[in-house]
Formats: sequence, C-alpha cells, structure tokens
Amino acid sequence: MKKTKTLPTARETFGLNVRRVRRLKEISQEKLAFEAGMSQTYLSQVEGGSRNISVDNMEALANALEVALPKLLNPELLELENSKLKS
Repeated sequence: MKKTKTLPTARETFGLNVRRVRRLKEISQEKLAFEAGMSQTYLSQVEGGSRNISVDNMEALANALEVALPKLLNPELLELENSKLKS
C-alpha cells in the first residue's frame, strides 16, 4: 500500500517556519527567546511543533523575527527562496 504524504498541522508549520526564518537570520534560539520574552525551552518546543502556542506568543516571535505573522503560518514559506522572505 502506498503511503500518502501528510501535510503538517498549523502548529507544525508555524514552528518549522520560525526555525527556518531564525536560521536564515542567523539568530540563536536563546537570543530569539530572550527577544520574544520566553524561555529557550519553550521556543524549542514551539519549533518542534509540540507546543500549542498562544496568538500572543506567536505575535511576539513574529515581531522578534521582524516578519509578518501571516508569513509564519504560510505552509508555502517553507518552499520560498531566502530573498522572498524580505518582501
């Protein structure tokens, strides 16, 4: 039987996008967590998709990364080129 590819949940998409943008901007988890006002452990769980994050904390991370919140929820962000993140 053929396995079908399951799409990531919104929580997983958000976490993967936060991780991707953070790495592209060369920011450590520790620094991003500090700037967003949360612990590094919490941020790690968010990036791993295991933490059910509040909208307020999503906004704090988006602001700390200087990225619009809707971009972090966009599944297509994972496929975009680095240069398109800034637009």
